[in-house]
Amino acid sequence: NRLHIVLPVGISFYTFQTLSYTIDVYRRKLKPTNDIVAFFAFVSFFPQLVAGPIERASNLLPQFYEKRVFDQAKATDGMRQILWGMFKKVVIADNCAVFVNDIFANSADYSGSTLFLGAVLFAFQIYGDFSGYSDIAIGTARLFGFDLMKNFAFPYFSRDIAEFWRRWHISLSTWFRDYLYIPLGGSRVEGIWMKLRNVFAIFLVSGFWHGANWTFIAWGGFNALLFVPIYITGNNRKNLAFEKKKQWYSELMTIPSIIFTFILTTLAWVLFRAASISQAFAILKEIFSTSLFQFPEVFPQRTLLLVLFFVLFEWFQKHREHGLEISHLKSKLIRWSIYLVLYVLIASFFGAKNSFIYFQF
Repeated sequence: NRLHIVLPVGISFYTFQTLSYTIDVYRRKLKPTNDIVAFFAFVSFFPQLVAGPIERASNLLPQFYEKRVFDQAKATDGMRQILWGMFKKVVIADNCAVFVNDIFANSADYSGSTLFLGAVLFAFQIYGDFSGYSDIAIGTARLFGFDLMKNFAFPYFSRDIAEFWRRWHISLSTWFRDYLYIPLGGSRVEGIWMKLRNVFAIFLVSGFWHGANWTFIAWGGFNALLFVPIYITGNNRKNLAFEKKKQWYSELMTIPSIIFTFILTTLAWVLFRAASISQAFAILKEIFSTSLFQFPEVFPQRTLLLVLFFVLFEWFQKHREHGLEISHLKSKLIRWSIYLVLYVLIASFFGAKNSFIYFQF
C-alpha cells in the first residue's frame, strides 16, 4: 500500500532553492545573510514559489536588499510576458489537454497516427503549461522590480537533444549541472564509462525528481540514450545559440534538424505522459506500425490551427527574451492589435479548470 502523504504545493522547488543557498555558503561562493526577512522572502517569493523557475540565492537574494523603485519600462514588459504566459496556458495547453486526456485514456482504441498526434499535442500542452507559468511568474516579479532567471528559451526550435536540454527548464537543468554533474566530475573524469555514468546520473535523477514512477525514470533514461551519441562525438556544444544575423534561407536549412529533434522529444514525452511502462510501450509499438500512415480518428482542426499560429509567432520571436517582447515594433497600432487578439483568444477559452501540470512536482 502506498503512503498517502499530503505535501505542500511546489515543495521540490523551494527545497532546491534552499539547498542551493546552503551548498553555496558551504562552498564559500556566497556569504550567509544576516537578514532573516530577506532570506525567507527569497525562499518563499510568491510568483515562482509553486512551479519555478528555481532561483539561485546569488541572483535573487541581493535584490531584496535594494530599494524598490517603480520602473515603467520593466513593468510594461512584465505585463507583456504575463499576457503571453496566459495565452500559452489557457489557449494552447488547455486546448491540447482535452484531446491528450482522451487519447491517452483510450490509447488501445486508437491508431498509430492518432497516438502520435496525441503525443505531439502533449508536447505542446506541457510546454504551454509549464513555460506559460514561468512567463507569468517572471512577468509578475518584473512588475515588482525583480529579475528572475529565464526558464525556457524556445526549446522546440532546438537542433539537437543537447541544445533542447539547454533550453528546457533551464533553472532545473543548470541546478543539476552545478550541484550534481560537476561535483561527480562532469566530463573531466577519466574514462568513457565514468563520463557516461555522470550523464546517466543527471538524467535519471531528473526523471526521479518528477516522481517515484517508473515512467519518469524511463523518460530520463531514454533522454540519456538520445544524448549519449552527441556527447561521445563531442557535438553536444555545437548549437549554443540562434544567430541573429543569419539569412532567412540559412535558418530554413535548420528546419530538418529541428523537426527531427522535436520528433525524438515527442516520443520521449510518451514515456512521461503514459500511466505505466506497459502503456507507453504499447503506444510506441502502435506508433511504429503501419497504422501510423492512416488518417487519425481524432483530428482537432481548431486546436491544430492555434498551435500552428503559436509556433509561427515564436519562430519570428526566437531571438527575443520571450515570445511577446515586441517593443521593437514601432507601430503602436500593430502592438495593440496583437494584444487585443491574444486577449480575445484568452477570454474565449478561459474557464477550463486545468491546474498547472508542475504543481504536482
